[in-house]
Amino acid sequence: MSLQVDPQLPKRVVQFGGEDTSMCMNCGNCTAVCPLSKDSTLFPRKVIRYLQLGLKEKLLASPEPWLCYYCGECSDTCPRDANPGETMMAARRYLISEYDWTGLSKRLYVSRNWEIGLLGGTALFVIALFALFHGPVVTDRVALNTFAPVKMVELGDWILGLLLSSFLLSNVFRMFRFLIPPEEARRIPLSVYLSELKTLVIHGLTQRRWRECEDKVQWLKHFLLVTGYGTMFLLIFVFLRWFQTDEIRPLWDPSRLLGYYATCVLLYVTGTAMLSRFRKEGRLHQHSHLTDWMFLVLLFSTALTGIFLHAARLAGFPLLTYYTYVIHLAIAVPMLIIEVPFGKWSHLAYRPLAVYLVTVRERGRRQEETETAAAPAAAG
Repeated sequence: MSLQVDPQLPKRVVQFGGEDTSMCMNCGNCTAVCPLSKDSTLFPRKVIRYLQLGLKEKLLASPEPWLCYYCGECSDTCPRDANPGETMMAARRYLISEYDWTGLSKRLYVSRNWEIGLLGGTALFVIALFALFHGPVVTDRVALNTFAPVKMVELGDWILGLLLSSFLLSNVFRMFRFLIPPEEARRIPLSVYLSELKTLVIHGLTQRRWRECEDKVQWLKHFLLVTGYGTMFLLIFVFLRWFQTDEIRPLWDPSRLLGYYATCVLLYVTGTAMLSRFRKEGRLHQHSHLTDWMFLVLLFSTALTGIFLHAARLAGFPLLTYYTYVIHLAIAVPMLIIEVPFGKWSHLAYRPLAVYLVTVRERGRRQEETETAAAPAAAG
């Protein structure tokens, strides 16, 4: 099969925060020390070689960037200080932009003005909606569900959820087509796709492969972050009528306990991550792209304004509650609309999908080889 060479590919990936790949002499040391690099999915060396040669098609069909968790061991041991770990990170950003058919991901990653402008514009839109369509402002008591009727907010949640799902799932489908071409996908039995769904679920919820890295602390923090984010997502999108209430429930009520857990986890993990990036502690935090900071700042701010909102409700300050509620949504909605389908958040879908598709592809090929080997014997 002939491959088209794109000589500009290395420069394009540098735009996404990558290193100069000409620094790499392909000694293979990075692949040798990586605890996650396996016989069928070798990295970072192979990905860097694709970049050096301008093999865009090979890169698009490569799951390896998603199988890397950037533990930093490859960069720590690189004899040329080529920083292969950061190149893998940039390759992931580049792939996100290629999966996205709208082109927004690329603009977010290569243009500071586009990211800040889209986030700020969405926040102003949310504020304008409340300014124009909020309910009666009750000032003698806190009546949040009068100011922002829960049924209307719930409807907005579902519209937002469908919008996000449509963008993200369409991009996920493009990723699937890149990793497993249509002709190969048709040869894999449906039973293989179905039986391996457990792999998708397990890695989506736990990022289990990360535990094979030497530093288990980073995996634990990420796992806590996912549980906190998932808990808050369920409370807001599924159980909003139970969660957003003007009734002051007892401390041991499940809605309060789950909300406190999610808030504490989000504040702790994002807060410590921002501090580490600011101090440039460890290889993981030596280089920070703007999208890395936005990801952390928005999530931290969402959790912080959420707990301020709760405190204002408990203290019985009506106007402070309403204003904080609007500010809270003006941070949370842009984060969901912009960052989840088009920015760093999308890796929560792409990474477990890559693990799943690698497993499906390998099992499908083994099954095809077994059937091919058994065919002559059956004929004889």
